[in-house]
Amino acid sequence: MTHETLDAGPELPAEAIDAIERAATAAHRHEELFSERAANIKQSAVRDVFDISMRPGLVSLAGGNPYLQSLPLEKLGQTAARIIAEEGMTALQYGGGQGTEELRTQICEIMAAEGIRDARPENVVITAGSQSAQDVATKVFCNPGDVVLVENPTYVGALNTFEAYQVQVETVDIDNDGLVPELLEAKIAALQAQGKSIKFLYTIPNFNNPSGITLAPVRRQRIVDICRNANILVLEDNPYGLLRFDGNPLEPMRAANEHDVIYMGSFSKIFAPGLRIGWALVPEHLQRRFYLASEAVTLCPPTLNQMIISAYLRDYDWRGQIDTYRALYEERCNALLVALEEHMPSGLSWTKPEGGFFVWVTLPDGVDTYPLLKKAIEAGVVFIPGAAFTHSDEPSNKLRLAFSAVPPESIAEGVRRLAPVLQEAIDVISKGADL
Repeated sequence: MTHETLDAGPELPAEAIDAIERAATAAHRHEELFSERAANIKQSAVRDVFDISMRPGLVSLAGGNPYLQSLPLEKLGQTAARIIAEEGMTALQYGGGQGTEELRTQICEIMAAEGIRDARPENVVITAGSQSAQDVATKVFCNPGDVVLVENPTYVGALNTFEAYQVQVETVDIDNDGLVPELLEAKIAALQAQGKSIKFLYTIPNFNNPSGITLAPVRRQRIVDICRNANILVLEDNPYGLLRFDGNPLEPMRAANEHDVIYMGSFSKIFAPGLRIGWALVPEHLQRRFYLASEAVTLCPPTLNQMIISAYLRDYDWRGQIDTYRALYEERCNALLVALEEHMPSGLSWTKPEGGFFVWVTLPDGVDTYPLLKKAIEAGVVFIPGAAFTHSDEPSNKLRLAFSAVPPESIAEGVRRLAPVLQEAIDVISKGADL
């Protein structure tokens, strides 16, 4: 059984607590061999909670997983078997470092469906998910001490990458329409006045992870223009773009900005994350350095996985599958929003996403959601504390709820379990304010 089970006991084992509060390993003589960079490589709070959330009986509103049960798994298994049996000498052999030409051409067709109609296969680099593309971009463009701009909040995996490369992460706040151009402009000016070298802005414009907020179309070009004028690249991470509930994806920032945006996509959300295949559409004048850096890490992306994806895109109704995903996720998002309205205490607010996987919940000032995680697990539900999505060490009064992999009835039960935990925390803060 998985997180969809509703009737198991809520007892939390010691190993789960250890996973949440994992300390550094005991000192060993090999500690002195670590690089300075290694000190910046941290255990992901999301990974800790993801591991815990697999326990029977817990309703997991933590992991942003696609609902793979909706895929034609038996037929896909037959496709994979056929590829190995008939094309195994290619599928199981080393491949080209940039990825197969067939898949790169198909990716251009996917990006055309998203609104990028001038992409060419030669400028596409296949990566191990968009996570790898973030890593390569940081390696290629950033020296230790350089500045990377990010939305506040932003994807924890990107933060882990940037910190590992010893860059200075600077945040720009968002509102209900996404990244605020005026704040971006002011942040850039302040950093330039300090003599800082700003290399790129990392942004998730559609259904931001973790907030679920979408960057308003009227702001998109202005943000690119601000960055261009400051000679700052834009890294546009768009794994959720096709999962807009109304079926009409917003035009990416890359669409009208061929030379100034590195566009990152992934099959993790629109197909299957276990294949670990993503891509970067790189401006032509940057492509060779980016490709060589990617090849230096992975040598070549897995040929079998690429061939499975190519067969899926060629022989299956992948657009129909995305429609299925959209309908599933919209239903589950609505179930979460209804449950929040019904069960959550007063004083909370939350985002209302137009697609993607996540809802971002804000509690009253003074509430730290990280210590609440243990209590929530004891109550039989898991979430991700907001502190995971910022590089700051300050407490966060926010939390992320993921609806994508959880049936509507389990979502409602999870929120019902979570509500008293949050109410208790609010009551403690209120009593302290009254003293």
